[in-house]
Amino acid sequence: MATTTYSFTDLVGSIHSDLVGDYIFTGEGAGSVTVSKATERSAHDVAADGSIMVSKVAGDNGSVTIEVQQTSPLHFWLLNWFNAHWAANTKHWATTTMLLKNTSTGGSHVCSGVPYQSQGQRVTWTLMCADITNYAV
Repeated sequence: MATTTYSFTDLVGSIHSDLVGDYIFTGEGAGSVTVSKATERSAHDVAADGSIMVSKVAGDNGSVTIEVQQTSPLHFWLLNWFNAHWAANTKHWATTTMLLKNTSTGGSHVCSGVPYQSQGQRVTWTLMCADITNYAV
């Protein structure tokens, strides 16, 4: 039986904003990072006779949810990031990019077109992504 091991410390990432610069993180102060796709990639239509038409649906949008400690450097950077983008011209609203990589497996997520969406839970930042490309090794 094969055994696999996961460690949150294997997650590294970078967030880039033209307005506030880069934040490089290695899991410090972060409780969890979740990448979710928002578009259902397949849809089924059932005809009266029971035949099924399957549709392949395009769309790479989704979200990255980052749960952090309220006192962490990443939380303070994200607060500054949000405030800078909120105060800036609208053309800057969705210009942030992210790279998340698992150094153990080599898998990664590249996210672009990232604005903020409030979730109102603990100190959770949900970052909407216009495009997420997944690379498996």
